[in-house]
Amino acid sequence: MTDDFNIKRMTSNSPVTLADIAKLAGVSPVTVSRAINTPALVKPRTLEAIEKVIARTGYVPNLLAGGLASRRTRLIAAIVPSVASTIFAETIEGLNAELVSAGYQLLLGLSGYEPARELELTRAILARRPDGVILTGITHLKETRAMLTGAGLPIVEIWDSTPSPLDTAVGFSHAAVGALVADHLLIRGYDRYAQVGANDPRAVQRRDGFVSRLRGVADVELPDLEMNSPSTFRDGRLAMAQLLDRGKGTLGVFCSSDVVAHGALAEAYARGCRMPDELAIVGFGDFDFAPHTHPPLTTVRIDRRDIGTKAAQSILRKIAGGKDVEAMINIDFHIVVRGTA
Repeated sequence: MTDDFNIKRMTSNSPVTLADIAKLAGVSPVTVSRAINTPALVKPRTLEAIEKVIARTGYVPNLLAGGLASRRTRLIAAIVPSVASTIFAETIEGLNAELVSAGYQLLLGLSGYEPARELELTRAILARRPDGVILTGITHLKETRAMLTGAGLPIVEIWDSTPSPLDTAVGFSHAAVGALVADHLLIRGYDRYAQVGANDPRAVQRRDGFVSRLRGVADVELPDLEMNSPSTFRDGRLAMAQLLDRGKGTLGVFCSSDVVAHGALAEAYARGCRMPDELAIVGFGDFDFAPHTHPPLTTVRIDRRDIGTKAAQSILRKIAGGKDVEAMINIDFHIVVRGTA
């Protein structure tokens, strides 16, 4: 019977409907809907019969239509700058794993560190009626903020810290990261200090925290190099070359990412710098290669996957009507001391 039905569908070029599934399975459309949305409420034999028909016909439920009726699409949208770097990839993995286990799907958009692109994505995403939205960072265009606020959806901002999130934030203080690195380098008492960093908002916050902690103690040198995000190994090597060419004396350097730090390390090694006595390098992110550079890279470790996990847990609790979700969920960070500093 199902094969005959498929032949008719192919010749008429019309999609399978929920009513078709109900007819083929010998049940009511309400029972099919219940089998799709709340299978635990359907008798096992009936559920098995419906699932077999769905599998044979290739039926795909119209979740948007069902969502409009129930006000749920079981879709969570997330906007991240990039997936080229593991620094965001692991966050996405944690986010996706938690959502999938709760029966939700992740819709991902890439902003490329561009606020205008984030606005475009937000508009497109909200038109698809997600149950919640996750954004990277706390810096958004006013139009984006107004659009999100007006949507009345649970919102989680990740990878940053703020006392006044749009709804909930999961992250840490980037300025505090910079200050922590400054303290670590100050203990060793270098003659010069420098920061090599990208120009995205979070990297700038880390730089500002580093500079602020050293203010009144030492000036912080910045390479004469425009470094866009995501920054590269080449950026780090060129920046380190500039710093080493400027003058003598021991030097402590904080890099905005482990990728940049790895490039800086390569230049320093090529010039025969002794680390950490003559030169210290501290990265950010604790990427998987950090323990295996020569010498091993000292860096700031953040549980990147945990950011995604906690963001998903928070937004799911919000969707379920939970009132106990903290406005600011802080993620710990610390310096992993290795051979470069």
